[in-house]
Amino acid sequence: MEQRVSIITLGVSDLVRSTSFYEKKFGWPKSSFSNEYISFFELNGIQLSLYVREELAKDATVSHEGSGFRGITISYNTRSKQEVDELITQFKKQGVEVVKEPKKTDWGGYSSYIADPDRYLWEIAYNPFIDLGPLK
Repeated sequence: MEQRVSIITLGVSDLVRSTSFYEKKFGWPKSSFSNEYISFFELNGIQLSLYVREELAKDATVSHEGSGFRGITISYNTRSKQEVDELITQFKKQGVEVVKEPKKTDWGGYSSYIADPDRYLWEIAYNPFIDLGPLK
């Protein structure tokens, strides 16, 4: 199997609300592949999709019930500590829930967490050990 992630799909409780969150709070345009049942966002080689939680569970043939920590976080890595602080300030101004304020980490980075409307956790982090490549 090749080392690749193609799509990360989040089961959401309200597709319109969650799509609006990623469009307005993150500033990400929705892909033309989106429709009334699923939203896609192209992310430099992979896609993030939002799908109604019950329908996603049905597709996977599992129960949609469950709450609390979902056992997954998604990371957005920045190019500096300052960029982490700037993004968190921007998110706060937009009313996004900040779960963890930015701070130095035990592993040598700088990290914060925010929550989307379904409480999926996004780590906003500077990791000095990851090369993000040139700006696009």
